[in-house]
Amino acid sequence: MLKFAIVGLGVMGKNHFRALQNVFGVRLAAVCDPCISDADVTVLCEPFKEQNLAPKFYRDLDEMLASEPLDATIIATPTSLHKDAALKCMQKGVNLLVEKPVASNAADAQILLDEAQKLNLKVAIGHIERFNPAVVALKNELANEEIFSIQITRNAPFPQRIADVGILTDLAVHDIDLIRYLSQKEIKDMSVMSSKKLRAKFEDNANLSFLLEGEILASINTSWLAPKRERKIEVACKTAYFEADMLAQTLVKFTEFDANSYRVQNCFVKRADALTSELESFVHLLNGGEQESATIKDSLKTLEIIERAS
Repeated sequence: MLKFAIVGLGVMGKNHFRALQNVFGVRLAAVCDPCISDADVTVLCEPFKEQNLAPKFYRDLDEMLASEPLDATIIATPTSLHKDAALKCMQKGVNLLVEKPVASNAADAQILLDEAQKLNLKVAIGHIERFNPAVVALKNELANEEIFSIQITRNAPFPQRIADVGILTDLAVHDIDLIRYLSQKEIKDMSVMSSKKLRAKFEDNANLSFLLEGEILASINTSWLAPKRERKIEVACKTAYFEADMLAQTLVKFTEFDANSYRVQNCFVKRADALTSELESFVHLLNGGEQESATIKDSLKTLEIIERAS
């Protein structure tokens, strides 16, 4: 039984707390958040009452790491705190799943990469959209296709929980990772336009255009100015066109199309909880399996692209 901890009990930390209860071979041993309230502890411990397996709660990371022998820790703090928390865990020999992006900037990401390699630790980055069932189905469909272009749309109302990053670092990182993941190609050139309409410090809407290896074109349109959530991927291939809806978890394939007609097929999408799938993949990695999740190198490349865009 692998012993896990969670550092940070914001929205994503609580999501991990709930999802871990569905992951075989894992025991949540400890949780750390300096701002956790007694009321939160009571609510979170309720599902563990009968088994008497509630995790221990800490407000100090150093104390938790000194007290708990851990196999892995999930870092779900605000992005600006990722590096310090991750380094403390690494120096105790603890493997990590770090919420995306791995750090606030590429320089900090490089520090974490160097430390993980030096200590031979297993680290996964929480680019959760890789495990979205629609993306999983699309990835499988693209295995034998020649990709011409990729277009991704990701819109939502402004999230009040976000205070330390702009839309490029919070949302566009998902889609830059997806473009590299789906195409298996690197970005050669790029153009980015963004603006700050809601806050003076950070951008809240952006259009990104890329040229990938193999002369594949890709684009991302992302905004916090929208009245509703939208997450879609469109991929044009030599013999097919795909539309994936990441919210509805659907995938449509168009073939035999011309100016007047086309054939449409609803592809099979195996429904699953993306976060649970991501955690199961991390456990698989810890148990000696291949890495399916994003690596620190993947997240570093994404951050380098974001910094070029800023």
